[in-house]
Amino acid sequence: MESWEKLREEIISCRRCPRLISYIEEVGRRKVRRFKDQYYWSKPLPGFGDTNARLLIVGLAPAAHGGNRTGRMFTGDSSAQWLAKALYETGFANKPYSVSKDDGLTLDGVYITAVVRCAPPQNRPVAEEIKNCRPYLIRELSLLKNLKVILCLGHIAFNGTLKALQELFPSASSKGLKFKHGKVYKIEGLPYTLLASYHPSKQNTQTGRLKWEEWISVFKKAKELLKV
Repeated sequence: MESWEKLREEIISCRRCPRLISYIEEVGRRKVRRFKDQYYWSKPLPGFGDTNARLLIVGLAPAAHGGNRTGRMFTGDSSAQWLAKALYETGFANKPYSVSKDDGLTLDGVYITAVVRCAPPQNRPVAEEIKNCRPYLIRELSLLKNLKVILCLGHIAFNGTLKALQELFPSASSKGLKFKHGKVYKIEGLPYTLLASYHPSKQNTQTGRLKWEEWISVFKKAKELLKV
């Protein structure tokens, strides 16, 4: 019988993608100067949060010196800070920061995951690696019995989530859907509403492609969708 603990154990022990396993282990050995005295997780990452969640947030993959170091999705880097602050300000989290898996952060009604469970070189997983991870996302979707809204961060997360949903709900047609920041997608035959946003990566936040007002508005929109 499927359970969260069984899924977690399988993800952590996964070795389906030799390139990614080699990379995350090497990152953990070499480290970077600012974290040279810290222990690195350097294993595939399961999702985390409220298993009774009504909102699922899907990212691309753990960051090499964020989740891959701390052992928790969206933890210990600038993207994590943007996400935690937005979740706190909209009532989904008890703290406005995410720095370590022991920081006391708890999520209310939210579960966080990714389409790839290992940090990829240059943040660019190949198609086969995304496909290898897809069953884990499908199993998470099946376990999230109260789910209503899925927020996809970035076009890779968006496309990966659509493919997982197509396997779960073959009759639901998502053909022709394209990623657009802030867009809401209601798909016939799908029991969830999809919401898309740019990923809060440095490439987006430091260049002004994603401004804080635009980012927080996505979470306010998610709150509204959950009320429907």
